[in-house]
Amino acid sequence: MANAEKVAVVAELTERFKDSSGAVLTEYRGLTVAQLAELRASLGSNATFSVVKNTLTKIAVTEAGLDQELAPLLTGPSAVAFVDGDVVEAAKGLRDFARANPLLVIKGGVLDGKAINANEIIKLADLEPREVLLAKLAGAMKASLAGAAATFNALPVQMAQLAEALRAKREAGGEAAPATEAADADDTAPAHDTAPEAPAPAQTA
Repeated sequence: MANAEKVAVVAELTERFKDSSGAVLTEYRGLTVAQLAELRASLGSNATFSVVKNTLTKIAVTEAGLDQELAPLLTGPSAVAFVDGDVVEAAKGLRDFARANPLLVIKGGVLDGKAINANEIIKLADLEPREVLLAKLAGAMKASLAGAAATFNALPVQMAQLAEALRAKREAGGEAAPATEAADADDTAPAHDTAPEAPAPAQTA
């Protein structure tokens, strides 16, 4: 490979490592061309699978600032799955293919610039796809909003019922008041004092 071609390859790999949401390094020793084509198809439209040269890839990961995370994984025949969309979908494709074809070895990678090992990639594959999670979130939010709307709609009815109860209570209290007041008036009205009759004057002879 000419120097200019190597420089171009390193530049392209560096850009892919920087721009991709995730990258998974694998060893593909013993896989046929047909199997590699099947693997590429299983990754979906959001990921690509590229066979790379370790020497050039080490330069690329260094320039991308991922030397510590990825350089130790660049041993043996290497290939990189670059993910531009849903990482879960790509992880599922790699996991399922590796189960059916043990010659594919998932070694590790990076997700949003942070190192992840092979076990963590398998755990990612066990998650539900992004679209499913978003649909569930939207459903939960819709249910919450519907509950809130029902509560708000019920408030005027509840307020009206409360106002009616208060009005009825006041009316009931107002009807009883006159009788009570009359009774109180009878009990508290001052008694009319009756002056004792003056004794008749004694008649003198």
